[in-house]
Amino acid sequence: MIIVDLHQVLISNLMAQMSRVSYQKGTEQGIANKEMVRYMVCNSIKGYIRKFSSEYGKDLVLACDSGNPWRRDFFPQYKASRKTSREESTNDWDNLFNLIWEIKEELKENFPYKVIAIDNAEADDIIATIVKMQTEDKYLIVSGDKDFKQLQKYSNVSQYSPIQKHMVVEDNPTRYLHEQIIKGDRSDGIPNILSADDVFITKTKQSPITKKKLEEWSQIDDIPLGSETKKYYNRNKKLIDLDQIPNAMAESIINSFNNYEVPSRSKLLPYFIDNKLKSLIEHINDF
Repeated sequence: MIIVDLHQVLISNLMAQMSRVSYQKGTEQGIANKEMVRYMVCNSIKGYIRKFSSEYGKDLVLACDSGNPWRRDFFPQYKASRKTSREESTNDWDNLFNLIWEIKEELKENFPYKVIAIDNAEADDIIATIVKMQTEDKYLIVSGDKDFKQLQKYSNVSQYSPIQKHMVVEDNPTRYLHEQIIKGDRSDGIPNILSADDVFITKTKQSPITKKKLEEWSQIDDIPLGSETKKYYNRNKKLIDLDQIPNAMAESIINSFNNYEVPSRSKLLPYFIDNKLKSLIEHINDF
């Protein structure tokens, strides 16, 4: 089975467009390039199937992010800096996110794949839950997200980064996860275990963790920590460890996956014709 982190694929294709075209607020450029983004996303999906189906099969799942992730309810600072960066950017992010939603809905309606989106869940939650079901001989996760390295603890899970175009290999997934919990993740607004919740919001400096200390702690399962640091460790574990997904959410993901009715392949040709995707019609059997 091939599981695609759809949001990352969409964003990476949008970024490629933004490197060529202005998406500045108040312009029509974002809307004008919907056709190109649609083609790039469809062509990417075709490429993953052609490249990997012989080893992982043609069953493909598109995992989607939903708004208001549950981690933000637990930790309000989660990914807060991304919102600030978007507000300061000249890019028309509202238009871009609308474009992402529209293309996701088109895929859901017309493509013979499971497109899974659950309220308050991120693609990470969906992918991890499907992998943990262990119903397939092999899984390939298509995403450059480093959080998926921890899922390589399952011997039948591999990861491919579509941006860097190479396999992502982690020799010791358990230790990697432990280190990530200790270090936190600045890109997600998660401080290290020596720093307070609001360190990135207030733009104060984190309490440093030396390489020597990280090496020492990464080899100890139960780190001898004070009560405050232990609290921060548990905070990070809840946010980073994909075994911490709420049970009710995991059940919703499993039910959606098991009961999903995949659209007929007969919808592909009209979709390609209506959207003038002539070059994809020639390769329709690759989908």
